[in-house]
Amino acid sequence: MEKFQIYTLDDKPKKLDKTELDALRQGIRGQVILPGEDDYHQVRKIWNAMFDRHPAVIVRCRGTADVIQAVRFARQHKLLTSVRGAGHNIAGKSLFDGAMLIDLSLMTAVQVDPDALEVTAGAGATLGDVDHETQAYGLAVPMGINSTTGIAGLSLGGGFGWLSRSLGLTADNLLAAEVVTAAGERLSCSAHHYADLFWAIRGGGGNFGIVTSFKFKLHPVGPEVMSGAIVYPFDQAKFVLQAYRQFCQNCPDALSVWAVFRDAPPLPFLPKAAHGTKVLILAALYNGDLKEGDKWLAQLRKFGTPIADGFAPHPFGAFQQAFDPLLTPGARNYWKSHNFASLDDGLIDSLVDYAARLPSPQSEIFLAQMGGATNRVAADACAYPHRDVEFIMNVHTRWDDTEQDDVCIEWAREFYQATKPFATGGVYVNFISEDEDRVQGAYGSNLARLATVKAKYDPDNFFRLNQNITPQ
Repeated sequence: MEKFQIYTLDDKPKKLDKTELDALRQGIRGQVILPGEDDYHQVRKIWNAMFDRHPAVIVRCRGTADVIQAVRFARQHKLLTSVRGAGHNIAGKSLFDGAMLIDLSLMTAVQVDPDALEVTAGAGATLGDVDHETQAYGLAVPMGINSTTGIAGLSLGGGFGWLSRSLGLTADNLLAAEVVTAAGERLSCSAHHYADLFWAIRGGGGNFGIVTSFKFKLHPVGPEVMSGAIVYPFDQAKFVLQAYRQFCQNCPDALSVWAVFRDAPPLPFLPKAAHGTKVLILAALYNGDLKEGDKWLAQLRKFGTPIADGFAPHPFGAFQQAFDPLLTPGARNYWKSHNFASLDDGLIDSLVDYAARLPSPQSEIFLAQMGGATNRVAADACAYPHRDVEFIMNVHTRWDDTEQDDVCIEWAREFYQATKPFATGGVYVNFISEDEDRVQGAYGSNLARLATVKAKYDPDNFFRLNQNITPQ
């Protein structure tokens, strides 16, 4: 009888009979894919090409019942198991050699209730899927900045983007969720049902179960928003950042302005002579009246002498996709991140210094402006604790050739160390790379409570292939 090797929770190889896998196939509406079968290599790919891993079996689920069957099968055989939504996680935690992969990427349904101002999204849905449905009604959920990002991983880590200063984190707008626990049971949690679990999944990642659907609060947004980017030459970077720091202290919650160092991409409003040159980009969105937004964005034009100005009314859905071409799948990516309460002069000096030495044409440094509504929530209101942060820095190295691995990674690590003295010590959990142990930094004072919730819903640490919280 044909057997397939897979690893168990105690990291030992185990042989599964083909008949056992056939029984799993018969019990789900989705697919069970093994190495060598059609689509295996395509399905196993994830966004970050740093991770070229080969799961022993892939279970592609089409609904919650499939997820339940997959979890029960994995528990029955004590299989090492990973979970994938849209596969965008920087640390590659959704993919492990020799493990069972529970793949949710087919579960993309999105249903909008415009009267109740609610939207329900499946665990495989992307930000683009959600925006497509909600913007038909002039509504939106505050999410991230890349439309191919999965709603599941984003929400479970907290989730922030252009609307967060005015409307809060993605997790702050979660109303309810359907969770398949480590015992293979389906629970519907909210502030009134399984409240401890609901608290934990809003920032605690995939430690507590597999969330198969999310219900979010909707807000009127757009359909047009004043948004875009203004581009400054690199030799003005220090002065512009100092002006940006002052501006951020007084700008309204409706406005979000991010600072990005990179080689200039071929933006349509940018002169061709500037393409590929080192620049500082201020990207912004005003969530409100277009005329009022124009007044605020006009101030960003006075920080120096810009190369180009792309501020204008844009469809919100289109602006959410504006940076997708810079974040396509298939490249090698390595990130380092810090949270900052302020932009000290020493930090600005380090930013300019290291930005002058970006290790590859695709690499960038971005500063996401936080504050506003995100900081008017108590640190223990949900698992995401960082309610005193004004800026999140992501050091995003990106390249294609494996020969550049050492150069790009070492540059990012050196920059991380150089800016560490200015940081709060906290970190956004979705920005932690594979080689980092920063769970304490991700959860701070909430970690002990999270460990208690973990012990209640996953005492054996079945869901361990993540930024793992040890049950206690």
